[in-house]
Amino acid sequence: MHARQRLLAGSAALAILLAALPAAAQQYGKSYTTTDHVFRPEPRPATDELIATLTVPDGFRLLVFARDLGNPRMMVMAPDRTLYVTRPASGDVVALADRDGDGRADGPPRVVASNLEQVHGIALRDGRIYLATVHEIYAGRLLEDGSIADLAAVIDDLPGGGQHPYRTLGFGPDGRLFLQIGSTCNDCLETGEGVAAISVIDPTDWTRRVFARGLRNSMGFDWHPESGQMWGIDLGTDWRGDDVPPDELNRLEDGRHYGWPFCWGDRQPDWLSPAMPPDGTPKPQFCQERTETPVLGFAAHSAGVDLLFYDGQQFPADYQGDAFVTQRGSWNRETPIGYGVVRVNFEAGEPKQVEDFLFRFLTNDRKGTFGRVAGLAIANDGSLLVSDDMNGVIYRVVYQGRTRQATSSLPSELPPLPSAALLRPTGPPSGVAPHQ
Repeated sequence: MHARQRLLAGSAALAILLAALPAAAQQYGKSYTTTDHVFRPEPRPATDELIATLTVPDGFRLLVFARDLGNPRMMVMAPDRTLYVTRPASGDVVALADRDGDGRADGPPRVVASNLEQVHGIALRDGRIYLATVHEIYAGRLLEDGSIADLAAVIDDLPGGGQHPYRTLGFGPDGRLFLQIGSTCNDCLETGEGVAAISVIDPTDWTRRVFARGLRNSMGFDWHPESGQMWGIDLGTDWRGDDVPPDELNRLEDGRHYGWPFCWGDRQPDWLSPAMPPDGTPKPQFCQERTETPVLGFAAHSAGVDLLFYDGQQFPADYQGDAFVTQRGSWNRETPIGYGVVRVNFEAGEPKQVEDFLFRFLTNDRKGTFGRVAGLAIANDGSLLVSDDMNGVIYRVVYQGRTRQATSSLPSELPPLPSAALLRPTGPPSGVAPHQ
């Protein structure tokens, strides 16, 4: 584990210990210090023995859908039981068929598209597949044998990737295509159109415009199956200490700004960021008057990748309309956090509670890990698929009734760290309440 301290003088910086001060009290001409840590758990192979120690709620069972896949990230399931998976490290897309419906891939992965630079985003609609690389969006036809025909670029001018080159795609309920492009940096002022933002695309003529701004890296987004409201997770800025800023769950709406790189959490000015609002508005005023507050805050550095609302028919009824979020796991805090899947309980279309769903990838007192989860998909039978892009495994979670107790790979005397915290609607400017 490595630690470093940051001292900024002459311009204001937000200190963790002073985070409870009102925004107006953060004055220029003061110095604030943060202490940062770097700790990366040692990768371990996903052996059957370790997989057997993973935790899921009572009544659920964890199975392996496929393994030895390299770097599987985002996934979509076609009506014919073919799972399409992007692999940005190898620049291709693979198809995994489950035609017999036994919940496991019928054979090894079949490459159906290749030579695609860091391909990541994927979506299906009306028999067509859509893929996002660093600079392009491709579209092609799905054939009966699961292969792709006539794959061609429909957009070829996406801005460069920088720190966050992985783009994601999703079709909204109205048939428009949404594209996420993360920031090129940790905390700079972006100048490229559509960077650190989600854009909306008209699939009839491929014109696009920015839909929501101020999103550092919102790879995971989806629409609530009942309300149709769009929600997305966003990764907080690094190098602000172990516990701030929180990763976010945002209600995404047209024309709104979600704070980055000027603000974090409950509209708190990020004084460690050199970026200032380009129109000259003071940073505290910009944050309070022109940005949106996250509806929910996850633990800092937990690194959410994908978000998916459950609308399958297998899980208990109280899972309908709840969201699953993959947390790939931290590297920028002293004690690792994340490394699993959380469930966000929604009531009347609003998030109310967060709980662990698939966890215990951390081993050896959190010094090692055998999985970093990434993508989510709902199989045709209603089970949940989860990709691990470190060991190349796709897991399948099925519900079988409440007949067993969950297991744990950690000793009982070492309780799990909280994975998320609800943001207070009012209260101290830190904006984060303890996870219950």
